[in-house]
Amino acid sequence: MKDMGETNVILGVKIIRKDDSIILSQGHYVEKLLKKFGYFDTKPVNTPYDANTQLKKNIGEPVAQSKYAQIIGSLLRLMNLTRPDIAYAVCRLSRYTHNPNYEHWSAIMKLMRYLKGTINYGIHFSGFPTVLEGYSDANWISDSDEIKSTSGYVFTFGGGTISWKSAKQTLIARSTMESEFIALELTEMNLADPLTKPLKRKLVNETSRGMGLMPI
Repeated sequence: MKDMGETNVILGVKIIRKDDSIILSQGHYVEKLLKKFGYFDTKPVNTPYDANTQLKKNIGEPVAQSKYAQIIGSLLRLMNLTRPDIAYAVCRLSRYTHNPNYEHWSAIMKLMRYLKGTINYGIHFSGFPTVLEGYSDANWISDSDEIKSTSGYVFTFGGGTISWKSAKQTLIARSTMESEFIALELTEMNLADPLTKPLKRKLVNETSRGMGLMPI
């Protein structure tokens, strides 16, 4: 066995040591993604998903379905490894992979523009607090296309996020209160909000910092 020294990259995630912190970053992957699909020169925006957008299933012909699926697949990898802030947007947009329309493409473009503005984001682990913290949230049905609420959870340790998920609930909630109970909603300052609903700029920034997701 040979000692190769400290690890710098694992599974495509860069490990950056800065002062007393460790940062996990996929900035290089985001840059490659944006250039591959032609979004690198777009103007950045402050949120990954428009809170006023009400996407519907496409009942017509799909628009560039193959490319849409490729982008979603690439975004899922990014979301699962280092970017919990885009979890809701990616999971929502992935529901239309089989038959996207122009509205879905517009939402994809907004997400890519958000990534352009946050290309240097990484999860910072400062080592404090040394306690496992968990957050959960649920967003009740927001439009006629949906029959199940969206749930999300976040766990943090040492100042950074270590586990997260955004997904449709397996049960059909009959009210906002019931959807919250299903999600085990117990907190006031909820870092799981960006995994269940679109947020305004201020809350996007606050929850990102709370998850340890900041510029390198």
